[in-house]
Formats: sequence, C-alpha cells, structure tokens
Amino acid sequence: QVQFVESGGGLVQSGGSLRLSCAASGFSYDYGYYVVGWFRQAPGKEREGISCISSRDDSTYYADSVKGRFTISRDNARNMVYLQMNNLKPEDTAVYYCATGPLIVIDYGRRGRPIGDLFRHWGQGTQITVAS
Repeated sequence: QVQFVESGGGLVQSGGSLRLSCAASGFSYDYGYYVVGWFRQAPGKEREGISCISSRDDSTYYADSVKGRFTISRDNARNMVYLQMNNLKPEDTAVYYCATGPLIVIDYGRRGRPIGDLFRHWGQGTQITVAS
C-alpha cells in the first residue's frame, strides 16, 4: 500500500525558514516516471498546488505565491522529497500535504491549469503556522 507522510511543520516567525519532508512507503522514488507535489490548504480556502518535481528530469513547477522562496528537491537514496521554505509569510499558514501524480501535471501547472485532482496517495498533512 502506497503511503506518504509529511513532517517538518511547526510554528515560525515571519521571515523564518522550515524544511518539509515527504516520506514514501510502498513507493520507490528510484523507479518509474512520476511527479511528487506539495499542496497546502488554509482554513476556508481551496487547496493550492504549490510545487512539483518530476522523477524523469527533475523539472519543477512552482506557484507564483511561493516562487523564489520555496525550493523542492528529492533524495532517492532516502526515498524523500523535500520542500525548503524561506522567507515565510503569515499567508503561508496552512496544512501542507504531499502526493504523487502523473508527469503531465508539471506542464498543467505551468499553464495555470488545476492539478490537484490528478494526484493520489495524499498524506495526513503537517501544519505550518507563520506568526507575524
């Protein structure tokens, strides 16, 4: 059974940094073509796809809201995907999730098309709170 587990959330001051981790079980980052994506959902708001990384060529997608501040990366040896978040802002406060999807979501995201429904195996999420 495929399962993703997010970790690394917490409370941070505005301008601070955090690194989120997405660990996979029943799924190897070493094999096949896929995308791992990070999403977030704040209370009363829709889920937002914020970053994805492709296993085929490490191509990435970033939402405009996080571009230049967040960096996605993967470590196949540890079966992990990371999201380094710098210069955090109060509007980054949300529950953050990771999941896996098809390669096409990189192109869809760059074209501004919705991608959330293409992802599977959602984790339970990790809360990030950015204090002003």
